[in-house]
Amino acid sequence: MVGAGIFIFPGIAGAEAGTAALLSFALGAVVALLVALPASELATALPRSGGGYQYVSRSMGALAGTVVGIGQWIGLIFASGFYLAGFGHYLRELILELGFQSVPEARWLAFGGALFLTLLGVLSTRHAGRLQNLSVGILLFILSTFLVYGLASSLIPGGEGSLPRDFAPEGLGAVFPTAALIFTSYLGFIQITNVAGDIREPARNIPRAMLGSVALVGALYLLTLLLTTSVLSPSELSEFGETALAEVARSLLGVMGALALMAAGLLATLSSANASILGSSRTAFALSRDRLLPLFLGRIHPQSGTPVRALVLTGGAVAGLALLGRLELLAEVASILHLLMYGLICLALLWFRAKQLEGYRPVFRAPGYPWLPALGGLLSFALVGWMEPRALLVGGGVTAAAALWYAFYGREVTLRGNLPEPPGSLEE
Repeated sequence: MVGAGIFIFPGIAGAEAGTAALLSFALGAVVALLVALPASELATALPRSGGGYQYVSRSMGALAGTVVGIGQWIGLIFASGFYLAGFGHYLRELILELGFQSVPEARWLAFGGALFLTLLGVLSTRHAGRLQNLSVGILLFILSTFLVYGLASSLIPGGEGSLPRDFAPEGLGAVFPTAALIFTSYLGFIQITNVAGDIREPARNIPRAMLGSVALVGALYLLTLLLTTSVLSPSELSEFGETALAEVARSLLGVMGALALMAAGLLATLSSANASILGSSRTAFALSRDRLLPLFLGRIHPQSGTPVRALVLTGGAVAGLALLGRLELLAEVASILHLLMYGLICLALLWFRAKQLEGYRPVFRAPGYPWLPALGGLLSFALVGWMEPRALLVGGGVTAAAALWYAFYGREVTLRGNLPEPPGSLEE
């Protein structure tokens, strides 16, 4: 979650809504927290790879599960394409900053990043996990140092920046469409449930990871956006776009600051894409395991312990989308498909609690039942209404295609109320 969104969206969101984009990020964090609570309960009851697909299919049946599962799979593919498109822009800017003149287009750099991450995931989940830990550790150090210095400079009289006076230059009406656009920043927490079957001590680690990540990352987004809008005007943010944060660092710390933020941006976008490709392939694995996708996608490689075919198919699709380079479209389609799933996850919790099934024994129980899960579902569905028509068309097309796939391929599968014992990890 401390990834692509924090380096790409401040410039785009600040240009759309000014400092009022703070409210957009805050709204996104509230929705994510309301969904993380029921998702944490469901994950401790069903600690299996597949995440939201598992919860919806076991409560609402195979049709709803297929729509959500394929939507989750494709949504993460779109999110990965968005992250890698940002990776291409940051890598290109870094190469130019270092003095090289002949630089490939950002989309081709993004394509290469997709191929690299797919190969890494094929080799081993552990290799991908080590890259994730290293990347996030380094970028957190760079980002926290930058924020402490930058916010101090903005708050001290005579510093480099100044707190913005015009809070909402485009009016408060821009807050909701901007929240819909940037919601991709908060998709990371649900990916924890996608690999629940690989997590040790899931009853303890899943709720802590999900709730802690939303709270911590939400605070980091707000501080980053406050700093960005205090240094650059909305027109400057619009000009610099997805690499605006590097220009903020240049204003505060010179060329070395810009280089450090570009390097952090590379790590952030790469780690976000890495997590999304890993989670997306596990969703395809779960669908195949339930015979809602062809069985060959669920086969585990005997040496690496990974679903190689699901990874290759997912990585190939990500590479193709990365070539498009349409950042905002990729982000909104990913958000639409996830928000629909989030709303249904909240409804799934209500269903499981109401039915009181014998096999449903979560260790963690979400507070505020039934009101908080119901509010989380309502807000998730409501945010979809603020998306751009073009993104709604693509997202609706994916949803309709998933329903048709079930009608022609998986209509004989029955999953509702099925609560099998959790299997071992994919590695095992």
